[in-house]
Amino acid sequence: MNEQPSPITTHKEIELRSPILIAAFRGWNDAGDAASFAATHLGHAWGAQKVASIDPEDFYDFQAVRPQVHLLDGVTRHITWPANEFWAARNEALEHDVLLLVGTEPNLRWRAFSELIIDKAQSYGVELVITFGALLADVAHSRPVPITGTAADPALIAKLGLTRSRYEGPTGIVGVLNDAFGRQGVDSASLWAAVPHYIAVTPNPKAALALINKATQLIGIPVNTSELEHAAASYEEKVTEMVAADEDVEAYVKLLEERSDENTLEEIDPTRLPSGDALAAELERYLRDKEEDQGG
Repeated sequence: MNEQPSPITTHKEIELRSPILIAAFRGWNDAGDAASFAATHLGHAWGAQKVASIDPEDFYDFQAVRPQVHLLDGVTRHITWPANEFWAARNEALEHDVLLLVGTEPNLRWRAFSELIIDKAQSYGVELVITFGALLADVAHSRPVPITGTAADPALIAKLGLTRSRYEGPTGIVGVLNDAFGRQGVDSASLWAAVPHYIAVTPNPKAALALINKATQLIGIPVNTSELEHAAASYEEKVTEMVAADEDVEAYVKLLEERSDENTLEEIDPTRLPSGDALAAELERYLRDKEEDQGG
């Protein structure tokens, strides 16, 4: 009987010192592409090398997550499949190396998918896992991005200054993966950025920068963010111009700013914020009430 090939392809053999795994997935967990953009930026900033990838064949419904066709040199057609890639970054001056996983949330076999990731992480000796997530929320683009860090293990919560997650409801691959690592005795934490729901600009560099700053603060590994800081400032300026072009939206954003100014960031918990549908309904209700107040 022929042995089935491994779903993971190794591209480069590398040894890592007490590595920390940082993972982010496009899709349900990635509002404004902030989480995946943050992890990708870290890979570029740290000069990470691709060391492994997961074959997408067993984990995706390609009618739901379709491969993309690109033209190389304007002539040759190339198909890009949903990717989940491991990237390794080494720095001899630091205590820990970093293993990055940037991918796309799968449609199928989440438990098997999580087991593959855990096996690969353990083969490198990963001691801590940090996942990135981003969700739509009723927050203003002109205010600091609320970041919530959660974990299940009390010792890790105390060590990293996080909070215990109180969320109940549907979850994504990020939640499943954190649970799976916990069951294997590997410490894991999740960082979530709140992204303004009234704009559709992607990626959101301001939210990505906030995730990176929080993660590097937790793990003590520095990174140059000057390029991303410039992109975040440009993003905020352009969104402000877009908002100013619509009086109703501008008034709504001012309301969000007032709410933000009345609360400290520590009091905002994105895991308790309403769904995207509820946020859209709130905006519609606000505009309708405003029109009625004006006698329209």
